Amino acid sequence: MGDALAGYLRSQATEFLRSLRQHRETGAAASGAGESGDAARSLRRSARRISGSLHTFRSLLDADWSEGMRPELAWLSGTLAREHAYAARLERLLGALNRLSGTAVLPAQGGRAPAPKGNLTIGAAKAGALLDRQLTLARTRAHSAALQALGSSRFHAVADSVAVLASEVPLTPSADSADLRPLAAAARDRLTDAVTALPLVTAGHPYNAEALVHGLSADTAPQPQDAPWHQVRLLLRLHRYAREVLHHGECPVDVRLLGAGQALNRHRDAAEAASAAASAARTPRIAPATAYALGVLHADQRHEVEAARFAFQQTWQKEAVRIP
Repeated sequence: MGDALAGYLRSQATEFLRSLRQHRETGAAASGAGESGDAARSLRRSARRISGSLHTFRSLLDADWSEGMRPELAWLSGTLAREHAYAARLERLLGALNRLSGTAVLPAQGGRAPAPKGNLTIGAAKAGALLDRQLTLARTRAHSAALQALGSSRFHAVADSVAVLASEVPLTPSADSADLRPLAAAARDRLTDAVTALPLVTAGHPYNAEALVHGLSADTAPQPQDAPWHQVRLLLRLHRYAREVLHHGECPVDVRLLGAGQALNRHRDAAEAASAAASAARTPRIAPATAYALGVLHADQRHEVEAARFAFQQTWQKEAVRIP
């Protein structure tokens, strides 16, 4: 069954090169939108699938090549993802502020801001402007970093390796007769074990007050409750990619896996948005009304985190996820 792994890696490498060519043709200067944005997302998807397959099926691949390739693909995927992530985070936070305050927090230029209605509305506009400045700056820096990365010798080395992979996969001599199913099953088992370790009983409640304890404290460390959930999200992705390899890239849609993945994506987005609100609330010398609005926004996003955990719990426990 080594041919299935080789064929999958070649197809993903070919998609990577096609997306790279499209990205260059449509212009990197507009990488956040349009055809170039689609090409960048396709480039990331291919990089993730190649990296994930190298991890799951590493015993069937040349060890030195595989271990050298994986971190480079992870670097590329992460670098290209940041600009989109900051834009999506800003959109999410401004939308939440609009919903919570009942008004547009950033009126169109030349327009008149709505009349304030209470502390939240008073602070919401300034909170929105602060978030807009911070996250737009972060997005601009991420865009510059992506452009710099795509022009670097490090990226060209990655692209060259992927180009070789498109025609020649460095399998071990035993890979031709190897059964891929035990390795795919091991990826599934790692996911199942990680889910078993989650506090699903706590997640069974729509609101978990423990998740707010450290939110706006001086400690800027990531919320400790989130890390196991982020790990499950990564393991679920590896499980999906392993299924794709077994099905020669044409894996039937599993609605349970799809629902679980969507819940974990919402969890990640809400957790990162809450962290951004908490970071903005630590800005020196902001007005009390602004800090209040950011605190309410942080709590709202932590509620979204709990709602996503609850949705995952319902999806996962309703019917066990399994490889057909």
